[in-house]
Amino acid sequence: MAVPKRKTSVSRKGKRRSHHAVKFKNIIEDKKSGEFRLSHHIDKKTGMYNGKQIFKNK
Repeated sequence: MAVPKRKTSVSRKGKRRSHHAVKFKNIIEDKKSGEFRLSHHIDKKTGMYNGKQIFKNK
């Protein structure tokens, strides 16, 4: 069984876990409809993206 020769320091442990943080979503309010959506994504309610109609809503 492998056993560590030395204790893992707090700073080394923190470096290893530096990518474990929770990522925040980039949620913005749409200018026209007032709905919240992810930035750089199509508004699913209206079908608009960057001022252009991408798809028609049913």
